[in-house]
Amino acid sequence: MDNRTNTIAGWTLAACGIALGLSIVGGMAFHSERPEKPGYAIEGVEAEGGAGGAAAEVPIATLLPTADVAKGAEVFKKCAACHTVTQGGANGIGPNLYGTLGEGIGQGKGGFAFSDALKGVGGNWDFDKMNAWLTSPRKFAPGTKMTFAGLGNPQDRANVIAYLNSQGSNLPLPAAPAAGAAPAKPDAKAPEGKDSVTNTDAVNNLGNTGTPASGAPSVDPNAAKEGAKAGK
Repeated sequence: MDNRTNTIAGWTLAACGIALGLSIVGGMAFHSERPEKPGYAIEGVEAEGGAGGAAAEVPIATLLPTADVAKGAEVFKKCAACHTVTQGGANGIGPNLYGTLGEGIGQGKGGFAFSDALKGVGGNWDFDKMNAWLTSPRKFAPGTKMTFAGLGNPQDRANVIAYLNSQGSNLPLPAAPAAGAAPAKPDAKAPEGKDSVTNTDAVNNLGNTGTPASGAPSVDPNAAKEGAKAGK
């Protein structure tokens, strides 16, 4: 009887050991991790960015000419819990968005209490800034009160921007950049002390820009020497 009991216990322990081993091997072979591209979109989840892993961003100016205002209105329904967009609409959790494109960032809107983070951005809402905001409010204005994670789909953003533009702004669409063209940069100012046209030392350049008045002494050193010899 004891031998039979020991045999059963031994087989039971052996089965448990085999099951544990299979569990470990299975966990190593089929470990769980987030896929590079989800099989379906998860609303409110931003795509992970990584060095060399993110796809090249498509300029919003390339997508706006084919943007669909009606589809933008559908996407905007995600925002309707916090925002109105009709003319004269009331502010809610977020400000009324009628006529937003072209307005100052974090200003107006019937005295809506914008965060200092957004007010500190400065400038006006243009297409690029609105695209950056809709991509990730927290990255555009760190410290913003906006809790929405952002729209990861560039075409959705283009459609929403086109819809917002049709609601009281009607700004002309930007020209699509040429294929392979580098993003436009603000005009660079000449370094301090340099001439803004020639980019040479402004102090040393003064002698080449002025014309002596009639009767004024010559600034040519050789001419000064010749004059001194003539006076002797």
